[in-house]
Amino acid sequence: MSQAAVPAGAEGAAAGGTAVRQLRARSYGAVYGAVGLAALVAIWWAAIEFGSAPGSFARLFAPAAAFSSLIELASGSDLWTHIALSLKRIAVGLGLAVLIGVPVGLAVGASKALDAATTPAFQLLRMISPLSWMPIAVMALGVGDAPIYFLLTFAAVWPILLNTAAGVRALDRRWLLLAESLAATRWEVLSRVIVPGVTGHVLTGVRLSIGILWIVLVPCEMLGVSAGLGYFILDTRDRLAYSELAAVVLVIGALGFLLDAAARAAHAAWSPKR
Repeated sequence: MSQAAVPAGAEGAAAGGTAVRQLRARSYGAVYGAVGLAALVAIWWAAIEFGSAPGSFARLFAPAAAFSSLIELASGSDLWTHIALSLKRIAVGLGLAVLIGVPVGLAVGASKALDAATTPAFQLLRMISPLSWMPIAVMALGVGDAPIYFLLTFAAVWPILLNTAAGVRALDRRWLLLAESLAATRWEVLSRVIVPGVTGHVLTGVRLSIGILWIVLVPCEMLGVSAGLGYFILDTRDRLAYSELAAVVLVIGALGFLLDAAARAAHAAWSPKR
């Protein structure tokens, strides 16, 4: 009994030590991250304070004015309406990209012939800036949300498709052979071997797509819509509300950071299960 108890106690101590180290690492990361953000704000303040003359146009974008306007905007409903619409468009664009990219990526990754046939076309299309399609999207789909959804989907689909195909090619063939030896159906192989095996790659593609989507969204929302963060940027410019413009830029950066953090957390939660 004593021999069994010692390893169990040692294992528990090791697990506790690992948890403490992970908590300490996260604490250090949070502190260093806060210091980095404070340094960024300090650089912003110094650039305005010492790089522009008193009363100049640049002073309208000072941190103090931006944060003051941000608090003001956050107390109202308009900013939250624009945020909600932008996040909805991101969700729709990302959802459509997943619905298209994952099945096509599975097919491309599973077939060498299809991979060889589609790679040149996919690489050509991937290198075209989504914003290049803006005039065509408006002419074909009109103004409103439809062209925005098209542009966001086009921007987001490539990382998901290519990462899914790479995940299929990276699968351990022994698992596929084992499934075949157990007389598994195609659906069982797909649902129990292939999809779990490529989920980590899909989540990596989703994270990359979120970064691209958030960059593409703002100029897309300057395209014939009456709400959204991109529209709000134009609205603050037209009203000469430059401190509010700087505040909206801060909101865009903060939301993008949170979306990326959520994607990283999803990937980290899945990785140990792979």
